[in-house]
Amino acid sequence: MRGRNDAAQSKRPIVLCCMMIVCLCLLFLYFSGSKGQAGSTAFEYGTKFSRTLGWGSDDGEDGSEESIFGTGDADDIKPKNFPVCDDRHSELIPCLDRNLIYQMRLKLDLNLMEHYERHCPPPERRFNCLIPPPHGYKVPIKWPKSRDVVWKANIPHTHLAKEKSDQNWMVEAGEKIKFPGGGTHFHHGADKYISNIANMLNFKDNNINNEGMLRTVLDVGCGVASFGGYLLSSNVIAMSLAPNDVHQNQIQFALERGIPAYLGVLGTKRLPYPSRSFELAHCSRCRIDWLQRDGILLLELDRLLRPGGYFAYSSPEAYAQDEEDLRIWKEMSALVERMCWKIAEKRNQTVIWVKPLNNDCYRRRPRGTKPPLCKSGDDPDSVWGVQMEACITPYPEQMHRDGGTGLAPWPARLTTPPPRLADLYVTADTFEKDTEMWQQRVENYWSLLGPKVKPDAIRNIMDMKANFGSFAAALKEKDVWVMNVVPHDGPSTLKIIYDRGLIGSNHDWCEAFSTYPRTYDLLHAWTVFSDLDKRGCSAEDLLLEMDRILRPTGFIIVRDKSIVIEFIKKYLHALHWEAITVVDVEPSPESEENEMIMIIRKKLWLPEAGSQDSST
Repeated sequence: MRGRNDAAQSKRPIVLCCMMIVCLCLLFLYFSGSKGQAGSTAFEYGTKFSRTLGWGSDDGEDGSEESIFGTGDADDIKPKNFPVCDDRHSELIPCLDRNLIYQMRLKLDLNLMEHYERHCPPPERRFNCLIPPPHGYKVPIKWPKSRDVVWKANIPHTHLAKEKSDQNWMVEAGEKIKFPGGGTHFHHGADKYISNIANMLNFKDNNINNEGMLRTVLDVGCGVASFGGYLLSSNVIAMSLAPNDVHQNQIQFALERGIPAYLGVLGTKRLPYPSRSFELAHCSRCRIDWLQRDGILLLELDRLLRPGGYFAYSSPEAYAQDEEDLRIWKEMSALVERMCWKIAEKRNQTVIWVKPLNNDCYRRRPRGTKPPLCKSGDDPDSVWGVQMEACITPYPEQMHRDGGTGLAPWPARLTTPPPRLADLYVTADTFEKDTEMWQQRVENYWSLLGPKVKPDAIRNIMDMKANFGSFAAALKEKDVWVMNVVPHDGPSTLKIIYDRGLIGSNHDWCEAFSTYPRTYDLLHAWTVFSDLDKRGCSAEDLLLEMDRILRPTGFIIVRDKSIVIEFIKKYLHALHWEAITVVDVEPSPESEENEMIMIIRKKLWLPEAGSQDSST
């Protein structure tokens, strides 16, 4: 009897193992057959549409170099649908996701603001789902009304309305949120504050644009970007910059208002803008410790300012008389003096410093003066993922001799070949032909959009591969602004874009962009997918990222090879997109072989509708 019991017990583990194997096989067959339908209302890791389904390489296991778009055969299997992310992720920014930082236990220095810098998820943690709009989402209010009022349902965060109630940042008004135009140091309106800055600088008629010579501005710690919003009426465009910090969704509010803005922070890495891009930098109580690490953050502003550029600083250190503020003011004054900045004007709560026009002051400094000049081999326009350095960026010899940038005033600046074309060995003739070519292309785009787009339907535009910015230049007469994106590994054309009086950012389209969901009305993708093919990144993920960025009822213009267009067609239904038109491009020396144009519109769908299209 004892022997039989021992035999029975020895067989039990074998039976259990067999049962577990059978269960695992059944689960595998279920999920393989369902194509993810079982998890269609929540976010998922991994993918059934690509090997990594993330922002990274998608190389074949056999090392083959087959296109990521397959054969272009229209009969290839189409994805049934992408799963819908959980409602909690309706404001997901994949590379600025605080939860990811906690989950991965990244060791970041909070004092250096590393937790507000980009940290993109590894393949196993990348999302494969459509970001749903919040419940009650409405098509955004159109510009210019949107500068002053937005739908509360679209950004259901009212914390700032209470916290900044005495500063007039924003006010709840039933179903809407209103923006009176106030700020931390301009409670009575940004317009009066801007006029005061112009007056301090003795600009004609107190106009901040200085007869077209002041065009591009960097607003650091911008809040809800009222400063940048009120600059637009003076033909001045600001890159409004702020991190995803305790001031809930400030950049999301800015973009919902139709004001240019970008999620970023002065931390440890250079901002994604080339050297000598801005005529004015501005900080209104931006809570930045400018003295830390030998003044490295102030030196980053110095890198970004043009010769003769200004830094307008409104903060207690500029006027308060308590011991700590006086100490900071004394040390900051000494630092900027060693940087060769001078006070242009100091009045009430604001001080404005001006940067030198040439290198003479730098060369007169005693040997060993800190901060030092940057090493001769340093490229001040190399910015993507590059660490800041506590050094002064001197001017190139030609700019030093010229005593300035040599740029034309706005609006002539938009079409005048800038001097820095020579850095790229590009001729004025090539620049002018590029401008003319894109003028014709944009006119063609708008004729194709035709009755599908109302005059005020488009405000925020992103050119995903901007080259010299001629696409944006062609839109000058339209009431829009363009975020010009330049690939981080290509020619440094972003400085040409800024020299034209436009704005933009470097980026790597194998990663997610630093913006909130639903922030752009139109995306222009010129050969962006073909470039991904060369790098082996996931085209499916780029489609998901474009869907995340694009507002419901927004448009996409894809200009690329026919194999790319056929590939995208397979995903239209899964993404709730519809093709407006597809046309062949007439052969020309400037166009790619087999180039086509596809115009797409994103449908409005709401999560409560079970991810069905609720309207268009």
